[in-house]
Amino acid sequence: MVTFDDIKQAQTLISPYIQRTPIMQSSLLNGWLGHEIFFKAECLQTTGAFKLRGAIHFLSQLKKHNALPKHIVANSSGNHAQAVAYAGRLFNVPVTIYSAKNISPIKAAATESYGATLNRFDTRVQADVAVKAASEQEGVVWIPPFNHPYIIAGQGTAALEALKQVDDIDMIAAPCGGGGLLSGTIVTARALNKNIDVVGAEPLAANDAARSLRENRIMSLTEAPNTLADGAATPSVGEHTFEILKSVDAFHEVDESSIIYWTQWLQHLLKLHIEPTCAMTMQAVVNYLSQQQTKKRVMVIISGGNISQTSMHKIWEYDCLDTLPSLGLATRI
Repeated sequence: MVTFDDIKQAQTLISPYIQRTPIMQSSLLNGWLGHEIFFKAECLQTTGAFKLRGAIHFLSQLKKHNALPKHIVANSSGNHAQAVAYAGRLFNVPVTIYSAKNISPIKAAATESYGATLNRFDTRVQADVAVKAASEQEGVVWIPPFNHPYIIAGQGTAALEALKQVDDIDMIAAPCGGGGLLSGTIVTARALNKNIDVVGAEPLAANDAARSLRENRIMSLTEAPNTLADGAATPSVGEHTFEILKSVDAFHEVDESSIIYWTQWLQHLLKLHIEPTCAMTMQAVVNYLSQQQTKKRVMVIISGGNISQTSMHKIWEYDCLDTLPSLGLATRI
């Protein structure tokens, strides 16, 4: 099990290589909701997402133990691919990425621009099988997207940084794909203040984690999900992340219309390029706040900002900005 000491050590190891991302607020949103919402802008991280934290930590640990490999392989739908490609270039190790053909074109282009070779497969499952086979070759190391203690500890540094930047947080929220970010957030929050609630969000169309938590066993998606939140379209959580995810305080499944709504509003209010995968977390925040009797201070991890033109077109196909955010019934302008 990953510990808070692991996360603190990860912070020390990766600090020379990553950005200390800022905290953002919207006074309009705070006024409409009646609570204080803080946003940890990991969309401004190098490579555009929190994933760099885990990838850098993984390779930093190998370097620390004089165990850097001859070649790195990884499987990813995009943000992890970019992070591993960038980290591999930083540590002078060649990288090959295995991905489904539906990878976001902008994420694919960025991955290749960092020098990685990108192998595309018809499905994510096929890519996962191929990367496993490649990892069995001599001198090759597989950096998984979430299911490894080094990755979880690295991703947990985002919450550690955020909760050091802002005091007296009552709740922290993060999206969940494979669970690396959310499980790292849980470990961090529990260590810093056991009274902080941790809330997760997942697309309803890719709700393997929610089903796993209900069934108390890891459940997998049977087919590729149709969701704009492509960063949370993983087939299943892993055994390392699932054990930690079991202690989450609340977990919400978010439909596509809510994902679109919050992507539009957060881009508008924060003036940031925000991915649907993390924008959906705001629906979980609203669900949480609607049950509260006192004013709360909430931290939301904006996990990434890499969006393809196709996704942007779908997001802005119709206007959601004529309906103001609220905790009750929607308020039309």
